[in-house]
Amino acid sequence: MTLPRRSPCPIACTLDLIGDRWTLLIIRDMMFFDKQRFEEFLESPEGISTNILANRLKLLEELGLVTKQPYSNHSRRMNYQLTPEGKSLRPVLKVMAAWGLKHVEGTKLPSIPTSERS
Repeated sequence: MTLPRRSPCPIACTLDLIGDRWTLLIIRDMMFFDKQRFEEFLESPEGISTNILANRLKLLEELGLVTKQPYSNHSRRMNYQLTPEGKSLRPVLKVMAAWGLKHVEGTKLPSIPTSERS
């Protein structure tokens, strides 16, 4: 998927793809909390609405950051998983978390399964 570019700046181009207020939180939930299903994303404390969640999951799939597969006989029930390209955002999220812990008062890391802490 190619989106219009404001400039050739790699930061601007990356923000055009994943810089809204929800996309990285969905990736966070997949990466660190093993969420895969629509209903699981809705349980996150940030309170994403269903229409925005559906839109962002579709966008992430179009960008090649997420794949989906049905998990039951119902064709609309999907499991979402990060692709290798989506997983490559791990260092970005870890640096953002470290920055927030250092510079944003009152932040803390939620419990993350031990297997995902590296």
